[in-house]
Amino acid sequence: MTTLSQTKELFRRAEAVCFDVDSTVIKEEGIDELAKFCGVGDAVTEMTRKAMGGSMTFKTALTERLSIIRCSREQVNKLITDHPPQLTPGIRELMDRLHQRNIKVFLISGGFRCIVEHVATQLNIPLHHVYANRLKFYFNGEYAGFDESQPTAESGGKGKVISMLKEQYGFKTVVMIGDGATDLEACPPASAFIGFGGNVVRPQVKDRCSWYVTSFGELLKELEKI
Repeated sequence: MTTLSQTKELFRRAEAVCFDVDSTVIKEEGIDELAKFCGVGDAVTEMTRKAMGGSMTFKTALTERLSIIRCSREQVNKLITDHPPQLTPGIRELMDRLHQRNIKVFLISGGFRCIVEHVATQLNIPLHHVYANRLKFYFNGEYAGFDESQPTAESGGKGKVISMLKEQYGFKTVVMIGDGATDLEACPPASAFIGFGGNVVRPQVKDRCSWYVTSFGELLKELEKI
């Protein structure tokens, strides 16, 4: 594991920074919000907690949660319109600074592309820099499952995406930032991991990373040192 000073240095000279979305870039867990909106909130929240704690595989947890929710295309669109994802304070400023420095930014999420794309647009992140799960619907708009071929549908999927990005773009230094077990697991292949606890603190993540922040201001401050 990299030390605190090594992690900070890798962040300052990163060519690419990858962010988790739920409970990191946005305040909430998208799948929990979708479940609440569809009237099955409690059952799904409990399963999310298990998935984030690493007590069941990510794909199993995703499959089971979605089979409870069974959201239609109309419900998903209405959720985004009526309850748009809430950005975490400070994320906009941090993204602007990374863009100014020409550092490439990617969103890698176990959540849903339709919601994550909405977030990316608000933060001026190109949509081809978004990696997330795709919901599938029948022609009449009813739930038809999710695209199981996406790397983000699997445990270890975020690491697979980072390996792919390194290969595709030739990045040497890639930093992953997130709140959960799946984010921590992405390092390696990420050069460094920064734990984020500004929305929810997960002890199993906090205890296993050398740099843990609770506000994006701490990351902004580090970039000022360049």
